[in-house]
Amino acid sequence: MATCGVDRNIITHSTCTCLSLVCKLRHLMPFCSWIHYLYSADMDSTTSQRLIPLGHSKIIHLVRHAQANHNVAGKKDHDALLSPEFFDASLSSLGLEQVSNLSNHVYASGLLKKIDLVITSPLLRAMQTAVGVFGRERSSGLKCPPIIAVELCRERTGVHPCDKRKTIREYSSLFPQIDFSLIESDDDNLWKADVRETEEEVAARGLKFMNWLKTRHETEIAVVTHHRFLQYTLSAIRNDFHPSLRSEICKEFSNCELRSMIMVDKRCRMVNSPTTDSNGERA
Repeated sequence: MATCGVDRNIITHSTCTCLSLVCKLRHLMPFCSWIHYLYSADMDSTTSQRLIPLGHSKIIHLVRHAQANHNVAGKKDHDALLSPEFFDASLSSLGLEQVSNLSNHVYASGLLKKIDLVITSPLLRAMQTAVGVFGRERSSGLKCPPIIAVELCRERTGVHPCDKRKTIREYSSLFPQIDFSLIESDDDNLWKADVRETEEEVAARGLKFMNWLKTRHETEIAVVTHHRFLQYTLSAIRNDFHPSLRSEICKEFSNCELRSMIMVDKRCRMVNSPTTDSNGERA
C-alpha cells in the first residue's frame, strides 16, 4: 500500500535489527511539526491510514553510528568512558563492517538515490558512519547526497572524552565530503571536562534540532547521530505517541541501526478527523 506517492518499502525497510516505527506525534513543540507514522501492524489499517499532502511532510531516516571503540570498552567497564584513550572515539573493526553492510543495503534497496540530504553529528564515529554509508562513490556513477555536520544532533556532552570532538580544521581535511559551514566554532566549546549535559538539556536540544529539520527544504533526510541523543529526544516526546507505540519508539537503537519515519506539518491533522482510543486519548 502506498500513500501520497510514498512507497511503503521506503518507510518500513529493515536494516540489521531495524524496527519499522509507525505512529504519530501530536505536538513536538507548541508552534512546530509533529512526527506521524503512516503504518502500524498494531493498529487497524482503517484507522491508521492518513492522506497527507506530500509538500507538508518529510521522510526522516534516523541512524545510530556504527560500533566505536569506546562502545566495546564501555560494555566491559563503564569507567573506561572516562579514559583519554577514547577521545573522539573512532569506529571499531566491527563498526566498519556494520557501515559496509548498511551501505550495501541503502544502495541495493534504492534508498540512497532518494535521500536529498545527510545530516551528521560532528563527532568522528558519526562522520565515519555517515560518509561510509551515504558518501561512498559507486561504480554505477550514482551521485551521493550532500552531507552537512550539525552540532545540535551530537552526543551528550561533557566529562567523557569520547564525546569531545576535534577541531573543524582537522575534520575538514579528513572529511572533504562534509560541509562544516554550520559549525560556529573551530574548537569544541560545548564539551566541559567537569560538567555533564543533563538528560533534560539533551532532550531540549533534540527538540530544537527537530524544529530546525522542519525548516529545511529537502523532503527526505538521513540523520546520523548517537544513542543518548536519540534516547532522550524520543523519550521526551513519548507521551505524545499512540499508546500502542510508546514502548517501541523508546527502544534502544543498536549500532548502525536505521529507523525511518515521516514528519508531518501539524496543519495536516485537519485532513482527517482524529480518532479516539479506549482511554479517551486522540489516536
